[in-house]
Amino acid sequence: MNALAARFNAIFGADMAGPLAALVAVLIVFGFASPHFLTGATFGSVAFQLPELGVLALAMLMPILTGGLNLAITFTANIAGLTLAWTLQAKGGIDAGPGAFLLGTALALAVGAASGLVMGLVIAFTRAHPILVSLSMMIFLRGLGEFLTRGGDISGFPTFIAPIGHGSILGIPVPLLILIACVIATHILLSRSKLGFSTYMIGSNIESARYSGINTRKVLVLVYMLSGVMAAVAGIIMLARFNSVRVGHGESYLLITVLACFLGGINPFGGFGRVLPVFVALIVLQLLSSGLNLLGANQHLTTAVWGILLIVVMVLRWLSAKFIRSVK
Repeated sequence: MNALAARFNAIFGADMAGPLAALVAVLIVFGFASPHFLTGATFGSVAFQLPELGVLALAMLMPILTGGLNLAITFTANIAGLTLAWTLQAKGGIDAGPGAFLLGTALALAVGAASGLVMGLVIAFTRAHPILVSLSMMIFLRGLGEFLTRGGDISGFPTFIAPIGHGSILGIPVPLLILIACVIATHILLSRSKLGFSTYMIGSNIESARYSGINTRKVLVLVYMLSGVMAAVAGIIMLARFNSVRVGHGESYLLITVLACFLGGINPFGGFGRVLPVFVALIVLQLLSSGLNLLGANQHLTTAVWGILLIVVMVLRWLSAKFIRSVK
């Protein structure tokens, strides 16, 4: 058994055990509970619903690795989506051309980066707690969006945008391809770049990282800017998928992104974690949501299950760490 575990850890990494076990458990439980679960329709639905949630989880991942948190990801995504929507409406609405879309996309990404820049600067230079800073940004973005839209939504976009949310290439959903590209980019950034190494160092011990010559302020600012850009990408995907934008889109996603990170083995205090286990954890959570829907559960019950699951994951991680210490 020890040899098998060692081989598994060598191939996949020790942090993959939990997400893969959860994946198998969800497939078995809901496979028996509903005859419609293990079907192409279910997995096709998951493939289209997963991307915006997955990109938002990546936006949450990097701040957590530094020992921080970005509670403003969903409202950053919505403000970025609104920026794109306003640009398209100013350029003709449903008659807007690809040039207007490219301009709006650039502005949306810039808005996301600006949101992260402000948070990063405040966190890096004042050493204010990331939860308080990102909560303040979340409240600001929500209030700003509600003020500018008067609580309504914006719709009526060019038809060529629809494939970004609903199209397929060789049978693979376009939004899923965007998510996979973001996963690969984040994996390379964290595992092969100086910024990624510095991110882990800061999460492990920011004072040691500072004494070792790492410009911790610069790294924190870049991390939160990248988090904002990733949230903006999610906002663009949501605009294309829903064909509308409003400030309240995806509010429940915040809890799920945190849950996905912790289920994927990310240390909540920073310094440890990988992208691939988080990706698998996202698939687990989306399959769980689809399974509950097939059993007739409404979205409110699903959200409650996610909240309880987050508590269970944290308890299991504590028990696991305690068991490992006792063995040693």
